[in-house]
Amino acid sequence: MSFLAFLILGLIAGAIAKLILPGNQAGGWFVTLLLGVVGALLGGWLGSLILNRPLTEFWDLGTWLLAIGGSIIVLLIWGLVTRGSRNSAA
Repeated sequence: MSFLAFLILGLIAGAIAKLILPGNQAGGWFVTLLLGVVGALLGGWLGSLILNRPLTEFWDLGTWLLAIGGSIIVLLIWGLVTRGSRNSAA
């Protein structure tokens, strides 16, 4: 998969993960989309490591599920990391 296709996959996966995990994660939509790209990387890495299934085809359902799953994991971690910083700023 090309870099541009991977970037688009990550951005869309981040948006879908944000829809699945609504809430007040710090950073807004831009940070969420960037975290989606990181999540797609994480999903691809975990998929190739555990399931022997890397992110190779853009239109493959497994690719999308791995990217969205990785994005959800990254958003959950981001929410835990930034939760304390929002409370102390208030």
